[in-house]
Amino acid sequence: MSKTFGNLLVIGLLIIAAITSYALINLVRDALQQTTAPSVGVATQVQQFLNPTPTIYPDSVTVVREVRTLARLETAQYTVEKVIRAEVGQGALGPLFGDRLLFVAHGNVIAGVDLSRLQPSDVFVAPDGRVTIILPAAEVIIVALDNDKSYVYDRQTGLLTQGDINLETLARQAAEDQIRQGAIEDGILNLAQSNAGNFVEKFLWSLGFREVIIVQGTPAP
Repeated sequence: MSKTFGNLLVIGLLIIAAITSYALINLVRDALQQTTAPSVGVATQVQQFLNPTPTIYPDSVTVVREVRTLARLETAQYTVEKVIRAEVGQGALGPLFGDRLLFVAHGNVIAGVDLSRLQPSDVFVAPDGRVTIILPAAEVIIVALDNDKSYVYDRQTGLLTQGDINLETLARQAAEDQIRQGAIEDGILNLAQSNAGNFVEKFLWSLGFREVIIVQGTPAP
């Protein structure tokens, strides 16, 4: 009986020793992993610091190509109303052969920048990620009369004439010129230039540049 009990005791002690050894091995392994992991992370950070990955910025040709895709950028719109006086055959015989009308013109003027005119010489890309771009000058793109709101307000013809059939056409042409000039005098070109610069600046930021410098073109007088 004593011998059997002794054998069981030895077997039990061996099992306990085996379990304890296994637990110690796992603890040592976990400790080594925890110690090694930060070392690997620090080594990686040091390597990245000593040999940083270079940032590749688009070159000037790529910038020109990308900006040109914006094409004709319409950035300002004005609505202008003018009263045009057109007349022919005036003078001493005006009451007999003259023709006079008042034309109320309501028109829209759209101005913007034609980015398809951008040239590679207008773009400079620095190695540090700074890009400088010279924009084309703003211009009036569209002048159009609103036919639903434009009309002949008054017309007077001489006693011996039925009027000049081209007079209203001439009045419309004069109205477009005056509406265009009125919008320019109100600053539509400066507004279009500024809005285009803001738009292109945001576009270039989206290409990943570190700094964007916009040089505005000078609108023609």
